[in-house]
Amino acid sequence: MFFRLRYTRGMTQIAILTPDPADPSYDGQWQGVLQRLAEALAPAGIEVAPSAWTAHVEDASGLTGYPLVLPLIVWGYHRDHDRWMQACATWAEAGLTMLNPPSVLGWNSDKSYLGRLADKGIAIPDTIWIDSPTHADVDAAFDRFGTDQLVVKPRVSGGAWKTLRLSRGDALTDAPQGPAMIQPYLPTIETEGETSLLFFGGKLSHVVNKRPAPGEFRVQVQYGGGYTALPEPPAGALALAEATLAAIDEDLLYARIDMAPDADGGWLLMEAEMIEPDFYLGSAPEGGRNFAEAVRARL
Repeated sequence: MFFRLRYTRGMTQIAILTPDPADPSYDGQWQGVLQRLAEALAPAGIEVAPSAWTAHVEDASGLTGYPLVLPLIVWGYHRDHDRWMQACATWAEAGLTMLNPPSVLGWNSDKSYLGRLADKGIAIPDTIWIDSPTHADVDAAFDRFGTDQLVVKPRVSGGAWKTLRLSRGDALTDAPQGPAMIQPYLPTIETEGETSLLFFGGKLSHVVNKRPAPGEFRVQVQYGGGYTALPEPPAGALALAEATLAAIDEDLLYARIDMAPDADGGWLLMEAEMIEPDFYLGSAPEGGRNFAEAVRARL
């Protein structure tokens, strides 16, 4: 699928950052996402211009002419994190009108922010933060958590990249290299799923429940996960999402707050995604109008 940009008189053009064209992992995928974003924005008088984020790492001049830059399809940044952080610094120094802001794009790319939110009272799963996971780390985590299964994941990741579910005695194969986190596995992911609350302009837009395929623990569609729109947040979910956004206290255009219940039914924050979240606009009852209105309000 190829996205053709058409400028129309009276429309406002904004930039949407896209994957590195040298990375074949996302060929044939991101163009469809861009098309859906463009279709949501068009009724608000907004057209989009795609531009690879990797074209603006050291020099932001190619983006300065846009009234707004959205980094919504920067897929693959987690595999090139040093360059990503350099790009965020470049964009901040250039004073781009980018939402979410480059400062947020930087710190939100490392899941250690979850520890800082926990320090502010936000409930997250029990977590061990380590520099690089070893068999000894995993064994110690089993003993500490007293659980039969663990999840090991990189602190810098996306789409469950290099995320492992381990039982006692399993080999630590294809483990994350570098800073990582170990958490007890939540069986409720299989029975209750993960719930995402989507916010645009600080307002709740819609809610989606995501469940893994049988025998799987990852909820992403590439692993067979299924998504269901919910008419309203489950009891207690909105309170956690709003507390999370209050603790973050940043100027956000959009946020996706992912959470899952623990064994007692209490909600735990799994991730606050503020870089390139899937908005699940196909599950939004208003078809993306809330997103478009939030963008329009920033122009």
